[in-house]
Amino acid sequence: MGDIRTGPPQLRPGRALAHTTGASGSGSPHRSDSRPPQTPRGGRRTDLIGRPGTTPPVPGRPAFLTLLLGIPALLFALITWQVVEDGPLLRADERVSAALRHPDRIGGGLSHLGSVQVAVPALVVALAYVTWHHRRRGTDRWWLPATATALLMALVPALVVPLKIWTDRSGTPVVPPGTGYFPSGHTATAAVAYGSATLLLLPLLHTRRSRRSLVLLYGLLVLGVSYGLVRRGYHWPLDVVASWCLCTILLCGLWLFLARHSRR
Repeated sequence: MGDIRTGPPQLRPGRALAHTTGASGSGSPHRSDSRPPQTPRGGRRTDLIGRPGTTPPVPGRPAFLTLLLGIPALLFALITWQVVEDGPLLRADERVSAALRHPDRIGGGLSHLGSVQVAVPALVVALAYVTWHHRRRGTDRWWLPATATALLMALVPALVVPLKIWTDRSGTPVVPPGTGYFPSGHTATAAVAYGSATLLLLPLLHTRRSRRSLVLLYGLLVLGVSYGLVRRGYHWPLDVVASWCLCTILLCGLWLFLARHSRR
């Protein structure tokens, strides 16, 4: 019988050392230093929307979103508080309105761009085109962006109408006596309808120039509607600014939702 050795097996010359450990004390194969192995997938930090990523989130992005949502929310709360309490900010609002108010056809025409009869059909056309584009390309859940946008548009009157009833603000001297002018419904309709269409169409444009042109067109439309409402005397300036703040929050929410959907 051969010798039975009780000690550890000895390495044979010429045998590959594929399973030997790294440097002394490393504890991991194929490492020449004492650094720990790479971070496993389950231990990676998540990005802004909770997905595991290979790199940490972009520095400053949460702060940017906080400012983007927090500043309009605080400004909207401040204006609403002044309207409800009849604060001193309304005196300045009345002076600005008197300086800008000049009822004419220009103001009436611009303000009409924010009506439901004009803004909503424009949004419907954008929704139809974007939905057709995604379905033709076989995009996963091609119906989701249009559905989310339509729900956001339906949310506008659900928010604006109760605010009008609660604040009970009177109109300018050139409109019939009554209340319920804060915030501006025409401004909110224009901002959300044209803004949602812009957010949906931007990813489909291939050049930076075309994207900038679309954003510029959106800004001009909203500013035109806002100026027309104040010039015609349909609304006080603070009615318009409050709608800007409210719609900024709504559009930021839609933007984050669409970004997450596109990543998936």
